[in-house]
Amino acid sequence: MTRHSLKPLLKTAATIAAIACCLPQASAQSSSQTRPAITGISHMCVYAADPAASDRFYARSLGAARGPDPQNPAGSRYYFSPTQFVEVLPLPASHTISRINCVAFTTSNASALRDFLLSHAVADVSSLKTEPGPGHGHGLDLWFTAHDPEGNLVEFLQPGDVALSVAGEPISTRIIHVGFLVHSKSAEDSFYRGLLGFRPYWYGAMQPGKVDWISQQVPDGRDWLEYMMVGDGSDTPADRVDARQLGVLNHFSLGVPNMEAAVTTLIREDRLSPQHDGPQMGRDGKWQANLYDPDGTRVELMEFQPVVAPCCSAFTADSPTR
Repeated sequence: MTRHSLKPLLKTAATIAAIACCLPQASAQSSSQTRPAITGISHMCVYAADPAASDRFYARSLGAARGPDPQNPAGSRYYFSPTQFVEVLPLPASHTISRINCVAFTTSNASALRDFLLSHAVADVSSLKTEPGPGHGHGLDLWFTAHDPEGNLVEFLQPGDVALSVAGEPISTRIIHVGFLVHSKSAEDSFYRGLLGFRPYWYGAMQPGKVDWISQQVPDGRDWLEYMMVGDGSDTPADRVDARQLGVLNHFSLGVPNMEAAVTTLIREDRLSPQHDGPQMGRDGKWQANLYDPDGTRVELMEFQPVVAPCCSAFTADSPTR
């Protein structure tokens, strides 16, 4: 073969090499575009048997700013910040012992995330919906719902342009995690970790050799979801959880920089709920205190940073700082 006859082959090889060197970058870019960012906790939806009593708890004890609920006129929203709130809904006549209706995460692109879930055959994905943002006239929120493998209603919300100042005196301006009863870690992991990309954060238990709590952060932020393990090897069979226990398991957590200061404020201003406990040191090395709404849903005050080494496992991601 002559030097001249090698030229086409060399040119072809160079072209293939150029294409090949670009493939990983193109693949990574395509992957990053496939699932839009999931950046944090948006809200939790809870049921209330007595809306007036719940209003006293969320607006007075927790100091959240009450607003209308654009998704359900019968409900109310209690804002801790312009983009995080609790949605309180009337208890349905055909209710179960559960007082949780949904958990919701923020996303950078609700439409693209919905398409992503549909492309992976996730069942019960709703249509894309719009609602006025909390700033009223400052952009529309976009959202849709789906169900995780255990049937929990999960909402994904893309906030509009927010121009809302929280008028209340919230004991915290940051929801740092939500938690709920989980029967099967593997089933839930297939959705939250395998599909959505949640990242391991910490796990722990009350007794050696057990796993009671499994936390994983959202893919693109520091808020986290906590599996409250019942069944699946736990000491508590799932069919023996009563309403009180379920209210403890299904909860949300408000981050505070200093637990002593937060609890002192609640005591000084007579804002402690009738049912409360703590402060105490959590197994994760963070100070905690619990308040309970009138229906028994637990609100966990938690310091952002651990002050002692956690039990059971090390933290595998950075904790929120504010």
